[in-house]
Amino acid sequence: MKQLTDRDIRTAFVNCTKGEAKRMHVPRDLEDRPWDDLDFLGWRDPQAPDRAYLVAELDDRLVGVQLRTSSAGSWQTRRSMCSVCVTTHTGGVSLMVAPKAGKAGQQGNSTGIYLCSDLACSLYVRGLKDAGVGSRLHESLTLEEKVRRTLDNLAAFVATVTA
Repeated sequence: MKQLTDRDIRTAFVNCTKGEAKRMHVPRDLEDRPWDDLDFLGWRDPQAPDRAYLVAELDDRLVGVQLRTSSAGSWQTRRSMCSVCVTTHTGGVSLMVAPKAGKAGQQGNSTGIYLCSDLACSLYVRGLKDAGVGSRLHESLTLEEKVRRTLDNLAAFVATVTA
């Protein structure tokens, strides 16, 4: 992924108002992110732990999605699998819900997906971050095929947000 600026990020969001995008807390360490190893930029809001954001380059355009997650519950101690990168975690996967874009979102419609709670899917796929024993299933796919699957899964989710 190419390195993004604060402005790139704020203008990419499809499911929030311009005011919400202006007020969101964008990571301050953008220069230090491992951009060459990222398929998308994802972060949790340090001021509001129930908020998360992701920005991806899909079909040659930047798309940002605002997400909400519930607070930690007893169900999070079970082993779960991320729907995007297919990494399993014990307590490290959260149901994240995105308001739909446009009129559907204004009417309160939303869609959800199970994602790595820290939004570090790209690093798990590449083996640069470890989710623990048994977190990555043995597969015969190449790294490029795993990255493609991750991007396809993410694109499918974003398509439901923007539909």
